[in-house]
Amino acid sequence: MQTTAHLCIVVPCYQPSEEWGAVFAQKFGELKTQLQGMTSAIDLVLVNDGFTDNTPPAVLAKLPILIPEIKIVSYETNRGKGYALRQGVQNAQADIYLITDADFPYTMDSMAAIVAHLTKHGGIAAGNRDLGYYAHVPLFRRILSKGLRWMLLNLLRLQVTDSQCGLKGFDNAGKSIFLETKIERFLFDLEFLLLAKNRVTVTPVPVVLREGVVFSKVGWKILATEGRNFIRLFLKQWGLG
Repeated sequence: MQTTAHLCIVVPCYQPSEEWGAVFAQKFGELKTQLQGMTSAIDLVLVNDGFTDNTPPAVLAKLPILIPEIKIVSYETNRGKGYALRQGVQNAQADIYLITDADFPYTMDSMAAIVAHLTKHGGIAAGNRDLGYYAHVPLFRRILSKGLRWMLLNLLRLQVTDSQCGLKGFDNAGKSIFLETKIERFLFDLEFLLLAKNRVTVTPVPVVLREGVVFSKVGWKILATEGRNFIRLFLKQWGLG
């Protein structure tokens, strides 16, 4: 791989607030500074994952003024993070791609580490949170995460067990696999890693959450849907579905 590359960052959002826009633009500016010398160009694709009352959030109209290089992909009906990121990646053209969340929850060093790995090695770079991550998350989310990690290692035989880390990157070979995913909400990450198994090199890269990250609640409806998705992925992995 080359020492610098054309990077596209793809971020989903849903019902963003006016206050979020300025913070988002600031964080993107900090990331561009962090990546100076590592990239030949940086694009940004923001996916607006639906909106209420048929009215796009007003903040979206102001973002191109704050971030001239931004491209906004928007549609009316909320479909979920997996669907949104596929729309964004499909609308991007670059050498490497970085997917993350709208609040940029990981440190700038963590995002730079993903980019540095991809420019040197290509393939897929999957963010991997160390055990210190669990000191900052609610008990229920901690139990879910640790249980999923155990199942990925022992049932699905994946070496990258932090599948739900929201920071990942890939080259164009990884992009092709990412666009094969079908899950619309959260387990698209796991589906992606399973599809990539034995096809593209997947490397865990240590990443760290920044201070002050607020975690969203996981509702029972989402848990039920993703539980069914997990069973389907498990059966497919073992040739039973």
